[in-house]
Amino acid sequence: MQTKGALLHKPGEDWTVEPIEVGDPVAGEVQLRLAASGLCHSDEHFRGGANLAASYPLLGGHEGAGVVTKVGPGVAGVEVGDHAVLGFIPACGVCRPCSQGLQNLCDQGANLLTGQSIADNTFRTRTAGGAPVTPMCLLGTFAPYVTVSQSSVIKIEKDVPLEAAALLGCGVSTGWGSAVSIGNTRPGDTVVIVGVGGVGINAVQGAAAAGARFVIAVDPVEFKRDKAREFGATHTFASMEEAAGPVAELTWGAQAHTVILTVGELQGDQLAPALAMTAKGGQVVVTAIADMTQIDAKVGLFDLALMQKRIQGAIFGGISPRTQIPRLLDQYRTGQLKLDELTTRTYRLEEINQGYQDMRDGKNLRGVVRYTDADY
Repeated sequence: MQTKGALLHKPGEDWTVEPIEVGDPVAGEVQLRLAASGLCHSDEHFRGGANLAASYPLLGGHEGAGVVTKVGPGVAGVEVGDHAVLGFIPACGVCRPCSQGLQNLCDQGANLLTGQSIADNTFRTRTAGGAPVTPMCLLGTFAPYVTVSQSSVIKIEKDVPLEAAALLGCGVSTGWGSAVSIGNTRPGDTVVIVGVGGVGINAVQGAAAAGARFVIAVDPVEFKRDKAREFGATHTFASMEEAAGPVAELTWGAQAHTVILTVGELQGDQLAPALAMTAKGGQVVVTAIADMTQIDAKVGLFDLALMQKRIQGAIFGGISPRTQIPRLLDQYRTGQLKLDELTTRTYRLEEINQGYQDMRDGKNLRGVVRYTDADY
């Protein structure tokens, strides 16, 4: 089918909204009409030129929700008319990580930036001229229609607003899980979240919901610090340097059980001050993405061994999306998880460059592209 999408033709350029072709689903695939897509910082990395080994042109977007319009042969568990969230990591359910309960590390994630579909290794999305297009995470939610693997489709109940549900596909699940699952926050803990964007704000509310005594949000943007308090932060600071003294004072020198790095782009020199704020036996959770070529990091080696501290990576919140997303929806229904409040502003697809400029300017927790009847 012919539709439109926001493409990035090379790093450093703006997104261009132009005609694209989306193929019908083959065996094991599903087509959806999307209601909304979140504007995640991960897509901004490609525009900004971070080395993430993707092919161009790139159809952005990996955080979306919509209604199933077509299913290919052999698809089980979803049918036309179902509502679904798209998980940016597929979950096949049968590979070794999936069978161990680590669906967020599914082997099908290995080819997410190739553009080649999981089903048959061909390109499901092309330009109007027929050139192959790489959909971000094999989703490409910066288009009103997508054809994706059933491994990426998580059916949800129809009472949940799709615009809110879209954010579960990345930012909410990733941030919440970084505090609750990977971070293992317990009642009475002290948790520091460094970077309060679309992921970090959910680490804040996850830590608060898990019963942390002190939830300390660190971000240079005053607007985000103010929002962090609305989502459960007990204290806010503009930098790790500014937070270091108060964290020590609040904990009587014990420091934080967990420090979570959810900055826009991770830098190697951010690990040392994070470790310095971490308690004996505590951990630094690294959720933020760095340039793939970044291998230099400053780490207090004494802290790692003599204080038994840990540096722990995290993707998709460290938990299976087919478990995490329904669980978070239950939290939303009971008022323990804020979804509607996360969206600062909505945009038309043609306004996507303004949306990302607002993100760079620190004006949004999460900007969202909302699709209207004119887009389909």
